[in-house]
Amino acid sequence: MTTTADALLRLAIPESRQDYTVRDTMLYALGVGAGSDPVSPAHLMFVYEEGLKALPSFPVVMAHPGFWQRDLDTGLDYRRMVHGEQRTTIFRPLPTAGVVHGRSSVVGVADKGEGRGALAEYQRELRDAAGNLLAVSSQTLFCRGDGGIGSAGTMPAPLRDTPERAPDLVAEQQTLPQQALLYRLSGDYNPLHADPAAARQGGFDRPILQGLATYGAACFMLITALGCAPEAVRRLDCRFKSPAYPGDRFELRIWREPGGASFELREPQRSVVLLGNGFMELSE
Repeated sequence: MTTTADALLRLAIPESRQDYTVRDTMLYALGVGAGSDPVSPAHLMFVYEEGLKALPSFPVVMAHPGFWQRDLDTGLDYRRMVHGEQRTTIFRPLPTAGVVHGRSSVVGVADKGEGRGALAEYQRELRDAAGNLLAVSSQTLFCRGDGGIGSAGTMPAPLRDTPERAPDLVAEQQTLPQQALLYRLSGDYNPLHADPAAARQGGFDRPILQGLATYGAACFMLITALGCAPEAVRRLDCRFKSPAYPGDRFELRIWREPGGASFELREPQRSVVLLGNGFMELSE
């Protein structure tokens, strides 16, 4: 079936719940590169139970409703859909263990025209057992095969442009050859990131790193380079520009800005930008 923008806004995505422990919190952090310096306090705070804190990017894998684009009767061509942008807003620091409830919805659709695809804005609210809002994870999905479905709802404001001046800080992180296999244990079991045959079918010569693993790595690198407390992070936005591969070396360029920091994540050996238009908002 085909779909319309109004139908997507009415789509009933099942609510979800996740019980998690400190093991899940530490496993996620390991999957995005924390612990690569096992004696650094900046690393240990995310991977060791003594004084453990959750990474602010952790909500992107919490209480996920699954592959709703495929499993529900959406009418979308999910095989041609790509994750274009990610925004995460933090209202309360995520506890290192507990229960979270997820409520998901499509809140906006922007039609680019027949043959040009459409953008769909998907949000997931995370609340604790008492109903307190913890975070909102927002994904802009580029539905390449679904142009002509109309526009409806509300799309987010454009992301910030990357500053043209030289960066104030540059940080580096080496990813592991098994990074995608480690990250998938936090819930992303797409075979594109593990199965060489599935990767070739997707147009890649080998499995690629999950986009949200790259996003989480940028979050960890920013906190470490800026020396800020994870509780200070209020928002983390970016655009996915190129796929990363396990074993890539990440170079994070950081610009200090009022209210936070802009960033761009690159892979210098391949001379590609992985994440662009990035901004981390920090509390004062």
